[in-house]
Order: sequence, then C-alpha cells, then structure tokens
Amino acid sequence: MSQYRRSYQKNGCYFFTVVTHHRMPLFSDPDNVDLLRHAFKKVKTRYPFTLESIVILPDHLHCIWVLPDGDSDYSVRWRLIKTEVSKRIAASVNTRGEKLIWQRRFWEHTIRDENDWRRHMDYIFYNPVKHGLCKRPGDWPYSSFTHAVKKGWYKQSWGAEQPESIAGVNYE
Repeated sequence: MSQYRRSYQKNGCYFFTVVTHHRMPLFSDPDNVDLLRHAFKKVKTRYPFTLESIVILPDHLHCIWVLPDGDSDYSVRWRLIKTEVSKRIAASVNTRGEKLIWQRRFWEHTIRDENDWRRHMDYIFYNPVKHGLCKRPGDWPYSSFTHAVKKGWYKQSWGAEQPESIAGVNYE
C-alpha cells in the first residue's frame, strides 16, 4: 500500500475533489444533493470552515475551503460529511461493513496564492460546462457560482467559453 501524505496547514486554503464509488451518479437525485448540503451544514456547526466555492455534479464534487485559525484537520470534516450522507442513502456494503457510496479517499490541493486560487475557482465553476451538463456556469443549480457573482468575483456571463486559465487542466 502506498504511503499517501497529506498537506496540513493551520488556517489553510484547500481545493478538494470527492468522488462517488465507481462514479455512481448519486447526485443526479436532488434529494441526495439535499442530504449532502445538510451534512455540510451539520459538520460546519461542530467543525467550522469557510466554504468559498462548491460544485456538485452527478458523480463527484469540487470545493474550496478555508480552515479556521489554528486548525488544519480537513480529514475529520470529510469523514463526518461522508458518514452523514452514507447513513441516509441505501447502498451495498463491502466486506468491511462500509456502504459503497464514496471512493475511499479524496483529493486535496493546498492553494498556494491568489493565482492558484483563481485557477481552481475557474475550474470548479466551469466543471458542469466541461461535462456537458449546462451551457454556462450560471445555469447549473448545484454550484455556488451565483454567490461568487454577487460577491463581484465573476460576471454572470462568465464561462460561456472555456477560460484560458484552465485549458488542459484536469483535477478529476
């Protein structure tokens, strides 16, 4: 088994990719999207973090978090979010007694600077367009894009064409 090393930074900013088991389209069902949203809210009350952006696609999600001062433990948050969702969705169980809802791990990237942050934000919001789920990021219902527009980070018309900042990038 490989020795995977995670990067933990107190008050860090992270990009995450979390994938369903065998890329099952669990989040094609709006009820399951609601379960995921509920899990985020529940975990954030006990283990706060700032959710800067998110997109939920049928078989995976991408998001950027900022952890609070003195805290670097995003792994416990993901474990609790995944557990909360898994408790409420019927699924097969493996030999370890785990529901087959999620891939075992998740992918994280520590955001290094503002350019890195912008590139990952662009990737998150353009992802539903990239997968052919909508024509523009503002058309996708399971994204924080409209919040980013309200904050002045993007124009509503952004993303009708693939942004140059993410040409050839794949964080799946």
